Amino acid sequence: MEPWDGPASVTFCDGTVAGAVLDRNGLRPARYWVTKDQRVILASEVGVLPIDPSNIERKGRLQPGRVFLVDVEQGRIIDDDELKATLANAVPYGEWLERHQISLDAIEAPESLTPSYVSIVRLQKSFGYSEEDLRLIVRHMAQVGEEPIGSMGSDTTLPVLSKMPRSIFDYFTQLFAQVTNPPLDAIREELVTSSRVVIGGEENLLNESEEHCHQIVLPSPVLSVSELYKIRYIDEYPGVIGFRTAAIDGLFMAHGPGSAADRLAAALEDVTNEAVAKVRAGVNVVILSDRGTSAAHAAIPSLLLASAVHHRLVAEHLRTSAALVIEAGDVREVHHVALLLGFGASAVCPYLAYESIDALISTGELTELSAFEARYQYGKTLNKGVVKVMSKMGVSTVASYVGSQLFEPVGLSEDVLSRYFPGFHSRLGGATSAPSSPKSANPWRSSIEASTSGAATASCISLIPVRSRNSSTPPARSATTSSRSTQRSSTNRAAER
Repeated sequence: MEPWDGPASVTFCDGTVAGAVLDRNGLRPARYWVTKDQRVILASEVGVLPIDPSNIERKGRLQPGRVFLVDVEQGRIIDDDELKATLANAVPYGEWLERHQISLDAIEAPESLTPSYVSIVRLQKSFGYSEEDLRLIVRHMAQVGEEPIGSMGSDTTLPVLSKMPRSIFDYFTQLFAQVTNPPLDAIREELVTSSRVVIGGEENLLNESEEHCHQIVLPSPVLSVSELYKIRYIDEYPGVIGFRTAAIDGLFMAHGPGSAADRLAAALEDVTNEAVAKVRAGVNVVILSDRGTSAAHAAIPSLLLASAVHHRLVAEHLRTSAALVIEAGDVREVHHVALLLGFGASAVCPYLAYESIDALISTGELTELSAFEARYQYGKTLNKGVVKVMSKMGVSTVASYVGSQLFEPVGLSEDVLSRYFPGFHSRLGGATSAPSSPKSANPWRSSIEASTSGAATASCISLIPVRSRNSSTPPARSATTSSRSTQRSSTNRAAER
């Protein structure tokens, strides 16, 4: 199980033992009194029952991460250390971990050929990079090792109202802790935070066996290219057994019959079907990659790709059988990584950002650092940023943050959310693929950058809502979720009027 970050004080009883356990950050009060007449009283506050002070033998509070247990048959309170020592010695957990758990750092990177491109600028353009992204974000993170600092507030137009192409990432905002769920100080409370994640299939939570330890440990959810190759070819590493990986292309036809939305929906259906088939065949690490874009094939936005596969595996009761790893060219900011983790990815490799750093060094715009050092600084900054984002919600481990979906959509309709992000609801509505009138029948604009030189370069699609231009044919409903959800009404407001 993922570490529970609370706040929670859980009480339990089976007729023989009764007790309580407190979250490891100690964010809930739990106080107890032990009386001389063999009574134990535990509550969130002191004084819930009238007790003569002379009858109190001892009193105390439940401390962070500790268990308070009363055994009625033995007639005693079992100490936390004694209880945990008994549980720890029940089976040889240490031997199980030594035999089955693998650290990614202990595996040598395989030799591989790095893809080369006619123009890195063309690839950046196809994935929506801007001069601001390169100079103010990517370069600064690689050079300084910190996120760029800007003035407070943002007057950027909401994506749903913008006439410029905007990434699907921009339609989601991060939630933050309120009232009963206090945030963490990711710097001063670093001791309770962890960016460590494990990937591989998970066994039945209600059983206990050696197979539960058969996983790969990643020190960070942000992968370098060499670390990604380690995972991709881990089944070829000597002495490593039981891990099967499969790479699935997250691409769709840039040109062809039907609208871009139709081709995107069909490609998502194919990808989710392939992922389900791979997992059923025994694959326990699925890599979703948008490498291989060309004039004919565009990249599926990585957030749509991750969310579609994640929710499809959940619907097929296969989600715990495999981990998702994303290799994406449209990831360059902390917010992007946080969203992918929140929607089910266990690790992310922003390969184009790394290659953009190499290009900045080769042109002299990034100095005093080698390519390796700059890439390392950039990855480290993304990792620190993810810890900062999740700490605002009171979550202290990345393992708990994966699949948490702690975001709020802004400017997306219920129809779009039900298809691509099941379980999410929008307070305001917004861009919809089920238009309410012929004038707004095509709310999505495809921004496809393709090469005309005949060389194999990249292309992509950026889904953004815009005012319709004399189109009366609504885009087809995605087949990814149409068979599992009810057809929604087409009375949602258009994104722009």
